[in-house]
Amino acid sequence: MTSIYTSGRYLEMNRTWHTEDSPWKAEQIRRLIQRNGLRPKCVGEIGCGAGVILDELSKQACFQDVLFDGYDISPQAIELAQRISSERIHFFCEDLLAETNVKRFDLLLAIDVFEHVPDYLGFLKKCREKAQYKIYHVPLDIHVSSVLRNAFIKGRYTIGHLHYFTADSALATLKDSGHEILDYAYTNAAMELFTKHPSIKKAVANVPRWLFSQLSVRFTARLFGGYSLLVLAE
Repeated sequence: MTSIYTSGRYLEMNRTWHTEDSPWKAEQIRRLIQRNGLRPKCVGEIGCGAGVILDELSKQACFQDVLFDGYDISPQAIELAQRISSERIHFFCEDLLAETNVKRFDLLLAIDVFEHVPDYLGFLKKCREKAQYKIYHVPLDIHVSSVLRNAFIKGRYTIGHLHYFTADSALATLKDSGHEILDYAYTNAAMELFTKHPSIKKAVANVPRWLFSQLSVRFTARLFGGYSLLVLAE
């Protein structure tokens, strides 16, 4: 599946490289960082895509003195990212986890990444060595609704998801790869990004999702989906 990122096929299927969602993702990351009192001076992102998450973070007053490096194996993604490079933001078309790459960071971001990687446990073990703190964003593709409709399999061919997680299995995966979980939060793209991806089907699904979320977000994610998990680990 790696070839879809290097051949240009992924860009053909996802023309924006999901940049329309990046400001929202950056805001979720900022909240988690500040909630835990982190003060990183150098931040790296693996699988940075078009680089907009790093660009958005760099604009925040609390990150004005931070240096950002983005890495992606896709030349098409890095070509897009280079348009927003600056003195504080640099992008590299290379494998950050290669043995020859000795770069380390205070904080490493892997936002919607490890579900794409064939050897995801090996990937996470290597990520653990690249920074003291790591933030992972993991789509929660497995829920009652997706299993009944077999809906999650579509993402295998459109956005390259090879592995599917619940919140519990995502946290267990990180622990199994040697991470210590410091904090986590559910993120609700289904409702909070609805205006960017509107449809009648999504509007209908968001009604019970909102109603049940007033009682329990955890249960709602298990039942209806629409959530991802943002995890801070050491």
